[in-house]
Amino acid sequence: MTTASFVDKLIGAYHFLSDRVPDGTSLVNPKPRTVNPWCSDGQALVAREIAGSDIRTSVNRVITLLGGLRQVIGRGDKVLVKPNFNSPDPFPGSTDLAFLHAVVECLLEEGAKVTIGESSGGIWRPTRNVFHKLGVFDLAKHLNVDLIAFEDRSNDWLRVKIDGDYLRVVTMPRSAYEADKIVYLPCMKTHTSARFSGALKLAVGFMHPGERRALHARHLEQKIAEISLCWQPNLVIMDCRKGFVSGGPDKGQLVEPELLLASGDLVAIDIEAMRILLTYEAKNRLVPDPSQSLQVVTAMKHSLGSSGASYIVVQ
Repeated sequence: MTTASFVDKLIGAYHFLSDRVPDGTSLVNPKPRTVNPWCSDGQALVAREIAGSDIRTSVNRVITLLGGLRQVIGRGDKVLVKPNFNSPDPFPGSTDLAFLHAVVECLLEEGAKVTIGESSGGIWRPTRNVFHKLGVFDLAKHLNVDLIAFEDRSNDWLRVKIDGDYLRVVTMPRSAYEADKIVYLPCMKTHTSARFSGALKLAVGFMHPGERRALHARHLEQKIAEISLCWQPNLVIMDCRKGFVSGGPDKGQLVEPELLLASGDLVAIDIEAMRILLTYEAKNRLVPDPSQSLQVVTAMKHSLGSSGASYIVVQ
């Protein structure tokens, strides 16, 4: 272990143990439910595209296959892009920067005002360290977009009253709550604690770090799903060129499906991603029927996405 890595671990442990939700945070209702425009005969669409050597072209193709950005993104929209920078590990431990670059460029071409926002996991914080190690600051500067480490803004928090079965109130970033549109860019991977990390799990990165320790105490998978009662993304684009089929979220057994998925339904896209992982032989905790995973069952109970795993794959 190098001195730098030891110091990083000490700093991460300090943040993990000391983070507290600020006093006097305003209580608000959830954002209005997102309407998914990409449906056919009442069923959500999930676009599935084989990724080529040019990631920008592949991103364009999967978005076009779904139905195009203009159904949700308008000129002047304030768009919060949520990648997966939980840790400073390479893709699929973290979002691939070339993929993030391609998606942000697509949004900018539609006239959106883009902000990239994230808060890393406890032992890897502060998030700015993760941004620095992965080169996210340089990317944001190159694209001329704002970059937010949510925990850096002590007053940028709201308590969202969701009245779930396991979570009653969740402290979330004001910058995301006030965004016109939200785009999720999850990776596809197994997770040692949560079984699977995809679109639903990505929302944990919004939650105030001071609340995350209790999240893991009991009923983790159900709580993960209930965070999405605060809001739902307008678009999810999942980078499935690589994934972890065992281990995760930071390191694991690597597979390379070479696919991209896109949907306006965060439940449908997670089910499809789990089905992809289940085609590989590996030791993991994925359930044989992804529609019966606790994250998905809880999300469907709260009408957060496709009912009964009913969706249409377009490819």
